[in-house]
Amino acid sequence: MASRLVLHSVIGPLGLVAADGALTHIRFLEEAPQVVDPVEPPDAGVLEATRTQLEEYFSGTRRTFDVPLAPRGSGFQRGVWARLLEVPWGTTVSYGEIARRLGLPPSSSRAVGSANGSNPLPVIVPCHRVIGSNGLLTGYAGGLYPRSGCSASRACPPNAISSRCSTEAVEPRVPGHRPARPAYQGSRSVPPGASAPAQASSAG
Repeated sequence: MASRLVLHSVIGPLGLVAADGALTHIRFLEEAPQVVDPVEPPDAGVLEATRTQLEEYFSGTRRTFDVPLAPRGSGFQRGVWARLLEVPWGTTVSYGEIARRLGLPPSSSRAVGSANGSNPLPVIVPCHRVIGSNGLLTGYAGGLYPRSGCSASRACPPNAISSRCSTEAVEPRVPGHRPARPAYQGSRSVPPGASAPAQASSAG
């Protein structure tokens, strides 16, 4: 059974969900619920650690996370999300580069973008650091929506990019730091247990 906790963050209320001692979802909420069910062990420790680390991240005192994660998705999606975890704070990478690291052709960029947009753990799994070939954010799991209450469970109008959905908005501002733009160059190998299904390689 899943446990939930609400974090009131600088980018709006976030719904944190954990099950079996690992974080499974971070959801953008339209508004914080008035009543939240009590959290039971072992999920209480995971949710409290996640809340603390996110608060530190948004305050600019943390750049990485070490809470246990259990995102649910296909082998291909999990492979993409594993690659997202390799993109350092303050940098961006293209969908084509993620495809390349998975050993896929450039035509798989669309499938990578779809997996990026399905990321159930935004912020911690940094889908906001992936950009299109034109340098714009196009598939952030928080949704590209022109107002602050963007819901991750709802499709958002394309090309309506909110400041909240940009890399600079999600990455906390640290005095003297300006997020770097060059894409991070990493390994091309596919993470253990990740697979690339036929539909991913055939995406145009």
